[in-house]
Amino acid sequence: MTYEPVRRQSVADLVFGRLRDSILSGELAPGAALPAERDLAGRFGVNRHAVREAVKRLEQVRLVRVSHGVETRVADWRRHAGLDVAAQLAGAGDALAVATMTRDMLEMRACIGADAARLCAERGTAEARAEVVALAEAYAGIGADVEELAAANIGLWRAIVLGSRNVAYLLSFNSLVAHALAVAPVPPEQRTAELLDVPGHQGLARLIDAGRGADAAAQARRLLDRSVKAVTVAEERT
Repeated sequence: MTYEPVRRQSVADLVFGRLRDSILSGELAPGAALPAERDLAGRFGVNRHAVREAVKRLEQVRLVRVSHGVETRVADWRRHAGLDVAAQLAGAGDALAVATMTRDMLEMRACIGADAARLCAERGTAEARAEVVALAEAYAGIGADVEELAAANIGLWRAIVLGSRNVAYLLSFNSLVAHALAVAPVPPEQRTAELLDVPGHQGLARLIDAGRGADAAAQARRLLDRSVKAVTVAEERT
């Protein structure tokens, strides 16, 4: 007999999640005053420390504005929130559909990936470019196991983004991999065309190694757009 692992959440996590969803769904509108700490503690049946911790986390992801001595107000996430809220949006019910978020994240991935490939070719070190080539060759040896290819694909693209020497791209890549796409995962069948294009990945590595930035960007875009199109088609069918 097997069981699914039990998800452990602190009381503060639960309060944060409820308030987050209320903000992202629009139940708590931008500019609205958040109920007082004591009031929230009473409504949730928790202690004030849990509420304080939850509100602190909301402030950290810029979903509320806290001013000492005055009311805490709901911020407009469409204006103030960053990529760290992408995972929150994906799980926030009516705030933004999961299918749409997946497509949006893949479009962002395609844009960053194409320019990172260009920069890696144009200003990446010889060692960085050689690493990309080595990983592309290892990728070719995996075969047709889509799950293994997906894991290797992350390593290959991480090497490309690292080689671009763009810290903002690297941090965005980390957020996409660790948070946004983890919460709104792409079904394997919708990434098959991209992942199984081994010659395409090898060709991209060769273009990067040769320093052909524009060609590398175009090839990266062709690879990454395949998953964007697949998700878009699936979304239109639902």
